[in-house]
Amino acid sequence: MNPAEAILELQGIRKSYTDGVTTEILHGIDLSMKKGDLVALVGPSGSGKSTLLNIIGLLDCPTQGRMLIDGQAVDELDERTLTILRGKKLGFIFQSHHLLPGLSVIENVMLPSAAAQGGFRAATKPRARALLDSMGIGKWAEAWPRQLSGGMQQRVAVARALMNDPPLVLADEPTGNLDTQTSEQVMELLLEQNAKTDTAFLIVTHDRHLAERCERVIELVDGAVVFDGAP
Repeated sequence: MNPAEAILELQGIRKSYTDGVTTEILHGIDLSMKKGDLVALVGPSGSGKSTLLNIIGLLDCPTQGRMLIDGQAVDELDERTLTILRGKKLGFIFQSHHLLPGLSVIENVMLPSAAAQGGFRAATKPRARALLDSMGIGKWAEAWPRQLSGGMQQRVAVARALMNDPPLVLADEPTGNLDTQTSEQVMELLLEQNAKTDTAFLIVTHDRHLAERCERVIELVDGAVVFDGAP
């Protein structure tokens, strides 16, 4: 891959935890993603998927190795710079939508820009409304999250992840709490967003059917990549 195209580059990433005894969770992970990639990360429970996602999401630090996000090495950045980088370059979708109940739907979508700008700005509202329209829930913009179904709430979470137009979105079991039909709808939404933008998606899932909808599958077993290729 041309380094200029890489949005994510992991080189020899290792992660250990010490609790009396040192245990290595990740064993030298190498992987890269370019803009527009659609990648599923699969593997059994305890394989290291969540640990790896936390490192990529700048929520945890590797014990060893090097990581670059959009060409910028992150290993020597201070916490403030990491927070800024996280807000600009990464979007997050979780298994539970994590919408704030005291904010309206559109305010929840605007949260990433509010965090970056030190408060809500009226100028960002059209962007949030356009994202909700693209999710098919624009008419619910002023509603409270509790008024929406689980699938609709997850659509709001997808819109929120895209608010700052990040080049990479990390999705941790984004359909894990949804029924089969709603899971399919949310996955279609991710595929649609990926197809019409340069946004790359790294999707952690236990659902093999959803993984096979992606262009590439990375499988972790016992903290090591055992497969990286087309599904």
